[in-house]
Amino acid sequence: MCPGVGKTYAMLEAAQLELKNGRDIVVAYIETHGRKETDALTDGLPLIPRITYEHRGLVLKEMDLDAVLARHPELALVDELAHTNAPGSRHPKRWQDINELLDAGVNVFTTLNVQHLESRADTVRQITGAEIRETVPDSLLDTAELELVDLPPVELVTRLQQGKVYMAERAVSAVQNFFREANLTALRELALRLVADHVSVDTQGFHRIQAGAGPWKTGHRLMVAISASPLSDSLTRWTRRMADSLKCPWLAVHVEQAHPLLELAQSRLEQNLALARSLGAEVIDTADENLARGLLRVARQNNVSQIIIGKPAASAFFEWFRVSKLLRQLMQESGDIDLQIVRAEKTGMVKESRRWHWRPSSNWKQYGIAALALALVGLINAVLMPMTGPRVPGFVFLLAVVLLALFLGRGPMLFAGAVSALAWDYFFLPPRFTFIITSTEDGVLFGLYFVVAIVLGQLVARIRAQELAERHREERATALYHLTREFAQAGSRDEVVWQLVAEVNRVFRANAAVVMPGKNSLAVHPDSSLVLTDKELHVAEWAFLNRQAAGRFTDNLPGSTALHLPLMTERSVAGVLSVCFPENKLPLVRRDLLEAYARQAALVLDRIALRAVGEQSKLVAESERLSNGLLNSISHELRTPLAVITSASGTLAESKQNRSAFDCQLATEIQEASGRLNRLVGNLLEVSRLESGHVRPNLDWCDIGELIQLTVHSLDRELSGREIKLEITEEIPLARLDFTLMQQALSNLILNAVAHTPSGAPVLVQARHEQGWLVLTVADEGPGLPQELLPRIFDKFIRAPGAPTGGSGLGLAIVKGFVEAHGGQVSAGNRPGGGAVFTIRVPQNKAPPLKSYYEPDP
Repeated sequence: MCPGVGKTYAMLEAAQLELKNGRDIVVAYIETHGRKETDALTDGLPLIPRITYEHRGLVLKEMDLDAVLARHPELALVDELAHTNAPGSRHPKRWQDINELLDAGVNVFTTLNVQHLESRADTVRQITGAEIRETVPDSLLDTAELELVDLPPVELVTRLQQGKVYMAERAVSAVQNFFREANLTALRELALRLVADHVSVDTQGFHRIQAGAGPWKTGHRLMVAISASPLSDSLTRWTRRMADSLKCPWLAVHVEQAHPLLELAQSRLEQNLALARSLGAEVIDTADENLARGLLRVARQNNVSQIIIGKPAASAFFEWFRVSKLLRQLMQESGDIDLQIVRAEKTGMVKESRRWHWRPSSNWKQYGIAALALALVGLINAVLMPMTGPRVPGFVFLLAVVLLALFLGRGPMLFAGAVSALAWDYFFLPPRFTFIITSTEDGVLFGLYFVVAIVLGQLVARIRAQELAERHREERATALYHLTREFAQAGSRDEVVWQLVAEVNRVFRANAAVVMPGKNSLAVHPDSSLVLTDKELHVAEWAFLNRQAAGRFTDNLPGSTALHLPLMTERSVAGVLSVCFPENKLPLVRRDLLEAYARQAALVLDRIALRAVGEQSKLVAESERLSNGLLNSISHELRTPLAVITSASGTLAESKQNRSAFDCQLATEIQEASGRLNRLVGNLLEVSRLESGHVRPNLDWCDIGELIQLTVHSLDRELSGREIKLEITEEIPLARLDFTLMQQALSNLILNAVAHTPSGAPVLVQARHEQGWLVLTVADEGPGLPQELLPRIFDKFIRAPGAPTGGSGLGLAIVKGFVEAHGGQVSAGNRPGGGAVFTIRVPQNKAPPLKSYYEPDP
């Protein structure tokens, strides 16, 4: 609820418990304020040293964010969530540091007072009278787990008086001001309500899961009207609190009108919209000359149930009249949409900003032009007066006012209308050179002239302002259309970058650079018009890695001289657009247009990347098809002559009459070579079967001992002179598998072990049943497998360095295919004592029909 209740102490207690449970935890930033009992709780907790910044002769210590990210603990302790970082830090606020930690996968314990929550700040200000300058957006807590650290107000006041919170002098002042018991009670209620609302959301989700139901749909959707008024921030916070209580989404809508805003009002509007975004609103910016109809149009398009609008202030008549007119129109045309009229809270800052300061909407040059034009028209009227009489000059003045409205602003037009009416009365209406009107007819004519001149001038000025606003919107739409048209014609990444940089230079009159990933790091594209220093390149790299805008006009590394926008889609980040603006401010409209440029460029770059991947995939598929066809053709063509060679060599080897020993040796070598070639052709055929998807295991109950013994027996010639160790678990049950496929997989593993180990080295074959899996292992005592080869060991045509000649590199790929056809897994690794080990795991989800086990020979 406030400082002094023991948040840091409670956080350290929770951290000590997590440390005992074996969690990887570090202290990133803790402020113990020199309290011994709090310092004692940091014992045993790894501490990240703080980083120092120098500002105006002061040395400030802050959390070292980069060090915490490099350490990457499972849990980091970061005290004082609402803290403002020292100038020069990566982020202005500590909650932004915590956001970066969360994005990097680091969990965080942190502390917060309810007064620093953005949506509760104005309520706390009403209660305590203190201005809250450090706030945290409510959206940050939406995914957090909250633990309330509670203390009765009486006990907290006692702690203050005992000097456990502040020093004695400061404690007395605190008790008399912020820490009054009534204030503490109200703050405690705020904290309790906040945590209770947060818990109720979790409880509702739990009940929905328990009931097996889908998500509940809410019938509420709120919309608050945002303007440049300093009271809009209060309305925004009120809407956020209401949305929290109703558990519903909410929108913040600004309706842009024709008349331009002054620089101060535009800046305040951008602040109000940024506040709404930070509080979790969906911000919509639309254009409409009729404010009420614009709001209702957006409300109906988004199924809004309630519109929140501010109550007109009685102290300002024109503002009250304008807002009252808006309310009447909303009530008449809202239909089924409810209206919430909220009294906006007036703070000292708001009161000061609402004081009336006259600022001309046009420069003094326009007023001078209006005065000069009226003087010239007056001279012309003086010439016409003897010929036309006193009434024609009035029409000439009216014509001048209408013409001036085509070129001047509203202020000069009001000035021209009033001055021309007075000049007509003073110089031309009898009695001349006085403001006295003796004729009723002249009086009516003068009054009508005055009204017509003012209204007509204002009407023309409004039409011109609307035309100017439409022109600006047309310019933005045209710029975006021109960019998309150029992008549509771009066929490569270089063309997209060139077009993007050229359009940014033309539309924004600013130098731009595109940073894109290279082989090892990010690099500036050669078509860029902006030269990035190493510092700016690091900022661009941060924007690329964190998928957030950074640099100038942002809250991330704001000390940068350029604005860096990531070119990202939902799938990936293609690069970073860096723009250096000569102006000190970036209006919201121009920022939105630049972000639209970045989004369009990202989509086009992503499309080009996908097209390249698709073309590569087609090339690989066609290559695979040709390769498979070639292998299939060769293997079938070799089968017939191989059969003849094998048969003839076998006959020669068996027929030893009238044969010399040399002839018999040649026949044996021919037979062995044809056997190897026959296995190669068989492997090629099996690979073709696997890739065509024609391998379907014929599952049946098999005796594992019999499988292993028959496999070893079939390899008698290849295993001559080798010791084959068999380790088969006693009472291993029957296994459900394809006997032929598994025998060939096991044969390939044994032959692989023989081929890659010295002559005479033993080969170990193991079999066991392990938690519903049949596990077969083939291990040797050779040199083992290179570590860099392990991820690709089961790929086709992969052979280990130094492997003996004669192999095809297909045996292990066939093993993998046969095992995966059973729904199993195969893996390779190195034994701790030396040598390679291959493990086959085949799932056994069914029990054998009979209690039959393998019994090894005695």
